[in-house]
Order: sequence, then C-alpha cells, then structure tokens
Amino acid sequence: MKINFDNIKQSASLELLARQLVEGFITGLHKSPYHGFSVEFAEHRLYNEGQSTRHIDWKVFARTDRLYTKQYEEETNLRCLIAIDCSSSMYYPADSLAKFKFSIYAASAISYLLHKQRDAVGLCLFSDKIEEFTPIKSTPSHLDKIFQLLERAIDKGAKEPKSTKVANVLHEIAEKTHRRSLVILFSDMFDGDEDPNEIFKALQHLKHNKHEVLLFHVTDHKTELEFEFDERPYEFIDLESREKIKLNPAEIREQFTTQLTSFHKELKLKCNQLKIDFISADAQSDYFEVLQAYLIKRSKMR
Repeated sequence: MKINFDNIKQSASLELLARQLVEGFITGLHKSPYHGFSVEFAEHRLYNEGQSTRHIDWKVFARTDRLYTKQYEEETNLRCLIAIDCSSSMYYPADSLAKFKFSIYAASAISYLLHKQRDAVGLCLFSDKIEEFTPIKSTPSHLDKIFQLLERAIDKGAKEPKSTKVANVLHEIAEKTHRRSLVILFSDMFDGDEDPNEIFKALQHLKHNKHEVLLFHVTDHKTELEFEFDERPYEFIDLESREKIKLNPAEIREQFTTQLTSFHKELKLKCNQLKIDFISADAQSDYFEVLQAYLIKRSKMR
C-alpha cells in the first residue's frame, strides 16, 4: 500500500495532513498482509479476570459478547520522544527540502497515531544543540503544541547554516528523559567533524538508560547513497559549511558511494548490536514503512 502525498492538499494544516496520512495508512493496513497489527486505538482494553468490574463497557459487551474495560486518558501505554535533526544537511535537496519535510510529516503522523492510542509523546528539535524540547504528555493541548512546533520548523526553513552534533544531543536526551521511553530519531547522521564512534557511544547511552530506540536514517537514496546525477559538471555546495566545489559526479562516484555505503553499513551493524531498530528511509518514498515500523516497535514493547 502506497500513500500518495501528492493527493493531499499542501495548504492544509499539519494536523489535517497527519490525520489523512494515518487514516490512509490504516485503510491500507486492513487490506494488506499486515492487518494483524494493533490499530484499534485504545478506547478499550480487554477485561482480565480479577480486575474491577467498575469500568466494564456493557454497551460493547452487548455488541461483541466480550468484556472490555474503558481506558482513560491518564492510562498511558507508552512514552515516546520524537527527535528530529534540523541541521542544514537535512534541508537537502534545496529545491524540495525532501529530507526535512519527510521527517516532519512522518513525525506528525506518528504523533497523531500515538495520541489516538492514548500514548504520551514529546518532541525534540536539534542541530548542534537542542533547539526545542517538550515534556512527554498525552493531552490534546500538548499534541496541538507539537503540531505548532513542527509547522514553525518548516516555516523557518534553512535561513542560516547549522551544523550537526548528533552525539552530544543524544547524550543530553538520555539525561533529560528520566523515565523509560521510546526514542524515535529522524536524522541523516551526517557530521563530517564527528567521530562515528562517538555517535555509537551516544546511542549506547540511550540503551543503557533503558530507552528503546527507533532510528530512521533519512537520506535521498538516489543522489546521496547512489550518487546518481547526469553526466555533466555541477557545483556542489555543502549546506552546513557553504563550501563550494565544481566537478563531474562521475569523477568521484565510486569513491563517494564506497565511503557512504561503508558508513551506512557500520551504522546499521552497530544498531543491530545495540538492539536498536534501524530503518533506511528514502526521503522520496511514502510513509507506510515509517508507520509500520513504529507499530512493530510498539507491539514489541507491550
């Protein structure tokens, strides 16, 4: 099932977009081989013998002949912090901002899905430092705040170069998030000045603090991983340093893809070793895989 984002009005609010993405996803999920995932959004829980009968929903019992108890808003199943990399490299390609918009729209859909499931969600926006950090809550007003911050992030755009310090930020997130949570990270993990081992240590810090981690490694697969460009000279601009270089992509394609593939494989290997779910997310793809990966992770944490 493919959610076609082009069919969604670009002028709509982020909340409406999130709702349309989630509803489209759920419709497709019921028609797909993945229909076994839990998408019945926590209005009720199956009654367990020994529980108080005080909150049994007798109307549901009359319809289904099964005992369910009403689940109230404060009965949070899961705590989740969504962290989005807002450094300049995430604003690639410059004409579409595909990587950043993909992350924002996916995060908004997951936030909406979490809220529908009576789960608590928080938001962290970061570059070389944490720019926004909200508490993890499940109230409607808090969800509204998250949508506002995400919309503001899109509107702000890449006005000035911002570098990435993923390791430093992840260490700070690990310390700021005191209760066991699911941390969902959207990032290209690109930082030319940072030792990859420091990133792995930071991910390990999150796991050491008992957090579950779901990493969406967001890249434009065609041009970043495969370095596919027309056979002609280009001027490449580093979005973080603004350094410029003119060359023909064919001259460096093999070296570039070898180095990037090596980093990608090492990152995936380290995540597997740390039992971190690693998703290689193509910024030009649809959102089904993102929402599916979230549901799989959530089901494992029950």
